[in-house]
Amino acid sequence: MSANAAKQPSNNTNIWSTRQLVTMALMVAIGVILSFIEFPLLPGVTWLKFDASNMPAMVAGFAYGPGGGIAVGVLTAILHGLLMADFSGAVMNIIVVVFYVLPAALIYKYKHTFVGAIIALVVGTIFAVAGSIVGNLIITPGWLGVPVDAVIAMIWPVLVPFNLIKGIINSVLTLIIYKSISNLITPKKDQKKGRA
Repeated sequence: MSANAAKQPSNNTNIWSTRQLVTMALMVAIGVILSFIEFPLLPGVTWLKFDASNMPAMVAGFAYGPGGGIAVGVLTAILHGLLMADFSGAVMNIIVVVFYVLPAALIYKYKHTFVGAIIALVVGTIFAVAGSIVGNLIITPGWLGVPVDAVIAMIWPVLVPFNLIKGIINSVLTLIIYKSISNLITPKKDQKKGRA
């Protein structure tokens, strides 16, 4: 090795630092725990239950970008699916969390303000509702044997309101939690004083 080569600094090619990876692993663990704390949101629709497992994924998405948020959300969904032996549920959760986190984290990455966070979460919630409809139209008939007509009939009276309420609750929780812990989990170089 030449003297000039020896003086060249080594570039760290890791996307996330060790601290970020540890924080993301903690978010996954929190997400898995939250996935077991569930309750129905709509009267008479007890088979659709809310849990706050998407919130840690969105917090990670705000802190570390879309890749971090999606990694947390997908791992949470997979672990919950394995623990519950629920493959179709895991796939559905993956679809919804990607639709929820990806657009929101992208918007917040470029509009890193409280207003930007609100806009990001509104857009993410709308995309999550759309993702839940797409997922139900594919997975419910394919894996659960429910006729497509029956799924279509549930879109407006059941799927849209349930997923809209779910998105709103997860978004409010994200704002509260991220605001509280952002300075602890966000890299120093990305911290912006007085912003969400």
